[in-house]
Amino acid sequence: MSLRTLVIVPTYNERDNIEPLVTAALAALPDGDLLVVDDASPDGTGALADALAAGSARVHVLHRPGKAGLGPAYHAGFRWAIERGYDEVLEMDCDFSHDPADLPRLIAASRSGADLVIGSRYVPGARIEGWPWYRYALSAAANLYTRAVLGSMVRDWTAGYKCFRRTALQAVLDAGAPANGYIFQVQGVYRVLRRGFSIVELPIVFRERTRGDSKVRYNSAKEAFLAVWTLRRTP
Repeated sequence: MSLRTLVIVPTYNERDNIEPLVTAALAALPDGDLLVVDDASPDGTGALADALAAGSARVHVLHRPGKAGLGPAYHAGFRWAIERGYDEVLEMDCDFSHDPADLPRLIAASRSGADLVIGSRYVPGARIEGWPWYRYALSAAANLYTRAVLGSMVRDWTAGYKCFRRTALQAVLDAGAPANGYIFQVQGVYRVLRRGFSIVELPIVFRERTRGDSKVRYNSAKEAFLAVWTLRRTP
């Protein structure tokens, strides 16, 4: 029995990227499906995603009523995947900062036994291209701080390129409502760890977007610094 695979891509004003991203992801995973979770993008991203879905049974679209943040968007997508029986669920950005060609590597590691596979920017062999020094410093510091507080050897806590096995993803959902911003990614990893699931980090090349506007808020890293401590008191 073959495993069912779904890639979840949250979008907000990604009209320039959505079509090439969907095309590249489907080419990388000939047997996989893709779900666009659009937060009512005013630039027409959602309508373009609908057109892509109309042309392929492997593309699906979940429309949300407004921009509510990354965490809630992913949780909506996760629940959609669980309800429809997917066995492997991946998350990735729409802006090509995550290379779709790496999707098979993440899935292979999952099928080799990892409950959560992280496409990591901070393990040997990984690198980041196109970031100014201050963005790199902020991200690296946030990850070092999180490792110190939560006591794990995970190196890229805020990574947005992941592959969950269904059992690990269900545990994340069962633990309650999602956080938002950077801390959402940290929260998901911590929930997987606390329940005894295995995690593997694979090196990736992370590239800054070349089309569209970044959704990163630099004060969100500050929020994550304050919120990491709360994770130790939550499920």
